[in-house]
Amino acid sequence: MKVLIATGRLAERTVRHSVGDNADVLVLDVDVAAFITPHRLLPAIKKQNGIYDVILVPGLASGDFSMVAKELGCKVFLGPKHAYDLGSVLKLADGMDLSLEVPACELLSDIWRELALETLVELENNADMLAMIGDVKLGGGSRMKVMAEIVDATGFEEDALSLKVIEFIRKGADIIDLGASLTSSVEDVRKAVRVARKVSTVPVSIDTLESGLLKAAMDEGVDLVLSLNSSNIDIVGKDVAEAGVTAVVIPDAGNSFESLVHNIQAARDAGIESIIADPVLDPIGHGFVDSIVRYARFHEEYPEIPVFFGAGNVTELIDADSVGVNATLCGLAADVGSCILFTPEFSEKTRGSIAELNTGARMMALALTRNSSPKDLGLDLLVLKEKRRRPDVAIPEDSLPAKRFAGWELDPLGPFRIGIVSDECGGMIVAQHEDASITGRTAKEVIETIIKMGLISKLDHAGYLGCEIQKAEIALRLGRSYSQDDDL
Repeated sequence: MKVLIATGRLAERTVRHSVGDNADVLVLDVDVAAFITPHRLLPAIKKQNGIYDVILVPGLASGDFSMVAKELGCKVFLGPKHAYDLGSVLKLADGMDLSLEVPACELLSDIWRELALETLVELENNADMLAMIGDVKLGGGSRMKVMAEIVDATGFEEDALSLKVIEFIRKGADIIDLGASLTSSVEDVRKAVRVARKVSTVPVSIDTLESGLLKAAMDEGVDLVLSLNSSNIDIVGKDVAEAGVTAVVIPDAGNSFESLVHNIQAARDAGIESIIADPVLDPIGHGFVDSIVRYARFHEEYPEIPVFFGAGNVTELIDADSVGVNATLCGLAADVGSCILFTPEFSEKTRGSIAELNTGARMMALALTRNSSPKDLGLDLLVLKEKRRRPDVAIPEDSLPAKRFAGWELDPLGPFRIGIVSDECGGMIVAQHEDASITGRTAKEVIETIIKMGLISKLDHAGYLGCEIQKAEIALRLGRSYSQDDDL
């Protein structure tokens, strides 16, 4: 397939670097590529006397380029918005039609994601497994599953617990874990399990070492119990076996490899058939590397036993953004054969860990099937940084330095108070005025509504509001708090 890329003078160098030898480049007599029009493009191509199968015009160009396609008898599509994306677009351009309405970068990003998701569904449907909890596959060729702990679930009111279970499942939890506090009663556990099972569409586990509480949870029909070791296996082991539930087995104090193996054997002797091993992931600074070695050794010696990976032990005890930490932990977990990624979302800094681990697990599954590193998959965990930087502009020689102005006057139509409210769909921006309160999910729709309602009369006030409302939207997207006039 012979491809021609049309561009302007300023982008020529970037375009040639991006496409290499995979396409011809036509530089039109314009500085800015977005200013290319059909009437400029057609005569320039005719001067080339070349025959092409596909012509890509800049993604930000406007006009009806279908006339060019008709005149030349070839396909004409919008390329990406940014020249540095041309190389990626050309890899997929052969054999598929792009668009004259949607820039290729937007079109293909959706296609890449859809292909990734379709591949994941196919992989999961065809995967072998080491164990099943309800309809959830563990191990084998299936992706790692996310277990989300509701800390102190036994202390929640019924409505609050129901909402938390639904929220965690919406975020991507494959299993819901109910944490029992040290002061929990048998009735507290029974109530929590009943509430969770009523609203949950995924398996439910109980998280406690107390034998009486484990038995109460099994009476209410939990699918999995956390955790068994030498302190309780002799007491509840046979009950677990008779109930047919899955048990997570942990080592005794000290987290030794030998005690984990001993406790697994004790669980088997009690008749428990479905066992998951937790070698225990220690926090950074407290034996993290040694615990990874323990995981690797266990998986090598007992590949038939599913492995539990407590990612939350690390993310909760490091002052770093959880996105990158969780991505790295997913890679480590995959390398040591883990089947379950365990996390609470207990602290503000780890809010979002469920979704992050869910995406990370999918990335590792795709990377494994492609025998590649976890990049260029159609899914990613890039939030604050980006794969490719958009080019900076040159500062004009006659530019003027900006200065703050201290002489603002109150808008005669009145001030606004801006805030945010988190919800299940990403949150809302709230703009309160004495005459109306406006809510919206994007800064654009909120500020446009304010303007259309005639609630603003000064340009300086409009500029200020635009900055604050956009800041509020960014806070929502990043899961951060927001306070008007404070730095984000």
